[in-house]
Amino acid sequence: MQITWLGHSGFRIEIENAVLLIDPWLDGNPMFPADKRADALAGVTHIFLTHAHGDHASGALAIAQETGATIAAIHELAAYLTREGAKDVIGFGKGGTIDANGAKVTMVNASHSSSIDFAGGNAIAGGSEAGFMIAGEGQVIYVSGDTDIMADMDWMADYHKPNIGILSCGGHYTMDMARAAYAARRYFNFKTVIPCHYKTFGLLAQDASELKAGLPPGVTLIEPQVMEPIRL
Repeated sequence: MQITWLGHSGFRIEIENAVLLIDPWLDGNPMFPADKRADALAGVTHIFLTHAHGDHASGALAIAQETGATIAAIHELAAYLTREGAKDVIGFGKGGTIDANGAKVTMVNASHSSSIDFAGGNAIAGGSEAGFMIAGEGQVIYVSGDTDIMADMDWMADYHKPNIGILSCGGHYTMDMARAAYAARRYFNFKTVIPCHYKTFGLLAQDASELKAGLPPGVTLIEPQVMEPIRL
């Protein structure tokens, strides 16, 4: 398995026979190097969107048209992208699971907001926010999406048993580092934690030292570097 950060909340995950892009906001992302676009998109099979905000979903249509990848998102966002011209779109809901070339991706709850705010004019309802449990190669990755701590993390951890946590933790819009560390201690039994939704803007946390200090003993924190693969 290989996980590559695209900056902000975007990830490329190579697992089973799939290459998944999670929230691939490339154009306009100050962390993403434009000359690495082809590398980020090489072989992509699926695009999964946690919610509709522009810093997560605005690039999905163009990437799908460029690569032929399937877009998977909550029903309302999937319907919008279909109306805009996306050809291969799967709309699903929380509790639903998609087989992505052998990787099983289940949509789970998150606590945030979700609107299509990149279409011009007023924001459009984009369904609700979500996270994903991605199972494959004997491992389970929890992609939190934009969220605060929530009691649902209790049953989600117990049921799915993720060993890798990709956690939003920059603060202001999501959990901050201390809250993400609390969630990891209180609810999960991670072996590895990868922070995201940080560093992008000045009002977000710029490093993950507080998260690292708050994790239980034995949990490895990996601060990702953009376009540098993490092999797990």
